[in-house]
Amino acid sequence: MKDFRESVVYQIYPKSFNDSNGDGIGDINGVTEKLDYLKELGVDYIWLTPVYVSPQKDNGYDVEDYYNIDPRMGTMEDFDNLVLEAKKRNIEIMLDMVLNHTSTEHKWFKKALKGDKKYKDFYIFREGKNNEPPTNWISKFGGNAWEYVEEFNEYYLHLFDVTQGDLNWDNEEVRKEIYKIVNFWINKGVKGFRLDVINLISKPETFDNDSIGDGRRFYTDGPNIHKYLKELNENTFGRDEDIITVGEMSSTSVDNCIKYSNPDEHELSMVFNFHHLKVDYENGDKWTLMDFNFKMLKDIFKTWQEGMQEGNGWSAVFWCNHDQPRAISRFGNDKEYHKESGKMLATTIHMMRGTPYIYQGEEFGMTNPYFETIKEYRDVESINYYNILKEQGESEEKILEILKSKSRDNARTPVQWNNEGNGGFTTGTPWIPVAKAYKDINAEKAVEDKDSIFYHYKKLISLRKEYDVISKGNIEMILEEHNKVLAYTRSYDNKKLIVLSNFYGEEEKVNISKELLSNNEKVDILISNYKDSSELKEQIILRPYESIVYYIEK
Repeated sequence: MKDFRESVVYQIYPKSFNDSNGDGIGDINGVTEKLDYLKELGVDYIWLTPVYVSPQKDNGYDVEDYYNIDPRMGTMEDFDNLVLEAKKRNIEIMLDMVLNHTSTEHKWFKKALKGDKKYKDFYIFREGKNNEPPTNWISKFGGNAWEYVEEFNEYYLHLFDVTQGDLNWDNEEVRKEIYKIVNFWINKGVKGFRLDVINLISKPETFDNDSIGDGRRFYTDGPNIHKYLKELNENTFGRDEDIITVGEMSSTSVDNCIKYSNPDEHELSMVFNFHHLKVDYENGDKWTLMDFNFKMLKDIFKTWQEGMQEGNGWSAVFWCNHDQPRAISRFGNDKEYHKESGKMLATTIHMMRGTPYIYQGEEFGMTNPYFETIKEYRDVESINYYNILKEQGESEEKILEILKSKSRDNARTPVQWNNEGNGGFTTGTPWIPVAKAYKDINAEKAVEDKDSIFYHYKKLISLRKEYDVISKGNIEMILEEHNKVLAYTRSYDNKKLIVLSNFYGEEEKVNISKELLSNNEKVDILISNYKDSSELKEQIILRPYESIVYYIEK
């Protein structure tokens, strides 16, 4: 059995990972082809973003059929083969489960629209008020969260796209159908589930207007959320202690995340939160140009790392995913200090308390693609905002600058496997352009260079299995007043780590407290990103983007 505290998860967005048949779209067999590479890296789980049948209005998060593989991704046989081949390499598959809503193309929704009472109650239909929608809630993708259906003179709720109808979890029949779906995949040998926006599934009893916000306070961490998660656990993955689960938590709090992930609650193994990835949003607005706020980043890590520890919750820790810009372009320096900042960011996250997640390409330092024209973008959110900002009179140049740093497509360009055509991703025309940097930054080159970011990740992954102070130790933030360096200690029994990370391109001095320097039986450098890092002493000078982990036995 794998201990999820010692494990590392590798996220794959299949569409952009590897194309096995030359149609320009990555697929399941493309993942199978790269299993040896992933084994070399040392990851324990592969999380696949949705591969089910879908109209692809929201990149597969609009599911039409939960029991079948989207033909663009391959067949069920391909999937079974992937599970089998991965297991041979001691890698397990984690599936993305979208249980808050279905596509409006799903057979349940189609039956609901035909007036079938049973299936209408699978969704949330309500009458309007005075020719207005039931509430003024705003969908996560903009616009009102209710869509009018003329035949019924009613509206259905969609917290996301209009083609994604929210499921009615208060209906026991719905919950039973969901358990069937999850158990179907468990029977196929799936050992992990990532639950999409799972803290939004429990809606309030009455639907009220929100006079001060977009409605999220009424449906986030809703009234029956813990009851439904316990029930889901009990009827599906809780029956097999080898299965790990991670909940994606939208706009949530530390207290709720503790409840979701404390083992005594029997809900989920761990949770994602995104607060640290909003530190470059100006006044909460993503579509702005702003350097990240380092003080805010440090404060958020302190709140969540120490807070989750206090309540015995467990976090998934990460910088990148399919919705976020590349961390090395966002928090590092992808030009002058590509290697140094890529390794520093990796160390910072992998030494924390939690299970680290790596997003495809992160392990060899993939950067934002820096597209020059709107034509190169595919992401619906980016194209919408391009049009909105245009209407507001913003210049083309400024909008493209914003997209270069904020678009979700920054994460979705194809993985750069080698320096051949299309970066080795496809022999056809890729569905989205390959980043121009592929000749210099690619997996093949990284694997050939023993000093690459790839081998730094590989070492971090193996250290987590070797040292229980990493997987089980307590965390405490130190040097909290330092405005360029993030630092913390980990402690377990008589062992301690001191982690120092310089987030900037200049030398920085740090002073180490007497308490950390005294009574040390043994002090080693566990890992660092410069060959000749300083020994542990009262004053340490960190070079640009330098990170050092000291291992101490008391």
